[in-house]
Amino acid sequence: MRDLLDVKQSQLMIVEDPMRGVFVPELREIDVDHPSELIELVVEGNERRTMASTSANQFSSRSHAILQISIKTTENTLGMSNQAFYSKLSLIDLAGSERAASTSNRGQRMVEGANINKSLLALGNCINILSDKNKVGSFVPYRDSKLTRLLKDSLGGNTKTCMIACISPSYFYYEESINTLKYAERARNIKK
Repeated sequence: MRDLLDVKQSQLMIVEDPMRGVFVPELREIDVDHPSELIELVVEGNERRTMASTSANQFSSRSHAILQISIKTTENTLGMSNQAFYSKLSLIDLAGSERAASTSNRGQRMVEGANINKSLLALGNCINILSDKNKVGSFVPYRDSKLTRLLKDSLGGNTKTCMIACISPSYFYYEESINTLKYAERARNIKK
């Protein structure tokens, strides 16, 4: 795990705090005053993502990316202490699952694909438990991957979550599209 806005940081740790929830202590936080500043930071981070050409995709992202926007508002009331409200918006771009046979990946690309698939499997396991009404109260293995630890609030916390699934209209990707739709269907069934 690395910070796309701080190239000197690598192998960041994830911490869980009773007050802050799951967070990354060394992650760079930047205050912005205008939407254009935020857009510049998103572009900068996206340019630093690891991308590579595979036989299945000319511009394949070789990792997941998470952008978290924390918002603090303060209510000003005359004669009273100010009350602060905190919100967090997480935008997550999951790399697609890959089959080594269909992508012809070798070496580093194959290792990246295996890591992507491993974290997506861990996410799928969490989604399966959370979406199954017969497993309410069951243990959810958030700690099986860094991805699921970071998405713990989005999956099972006090949040509103929207998932957009990208599929291909090509019959060549029929199996991948069906699997993506099944994944999204299970995620849709999560009730909090």
